[in-house]
Amino acid sequence: MAGSVSPGTSGPIVGINVTPMVDVVLVLLVIMMVSATYIVQQSLKVELPKTATSDESVSSVAAVTITKDGKYFYNGEPIDEAGLAAKIRDARAGGAEVNLVVSADEEALHGRVVHVIDLAKIEGVTKFAINVERSQ
Repeated sequence: MAGSVSPGTSGPIVGINVTPMVDVVLVLLVIMMVSATYIVQQSLKVELPKTATSDESVSSVAAVTITKDGKYFYNGEPIDEAGLAAKIRDARAGGAEVNLVVSADEEALHGRVVHVIDLAKIEGVTKFAINVERSQ
């Protein structure tokens, strides 16, 4: 048995039992999975690109949606480019770190997505996520 000393000997315990460490790591993993929330609810009809692997949703202050015809929505409200920059600036001015989630239609131009991320970087946002839909 690992870590045991036979009777009558006074030697050091030389075995390490990793079972408690694995238990703690698994409990932390379960807690993290349960506490993660799914915050990105689409109220607009956009066809998200599909991927076989994706990360879980992140909690976010700012959600930008780009439709296939190039219109922008900030947290579900239609907005133009100048207004989008102002909203991101206002969210950043609140003091909290802003996470930006970009949801773009599958047929939206890649340049528009890059442009939104560039606008956010100019305003000081450093954390981004691109919303995707898991393929079945």
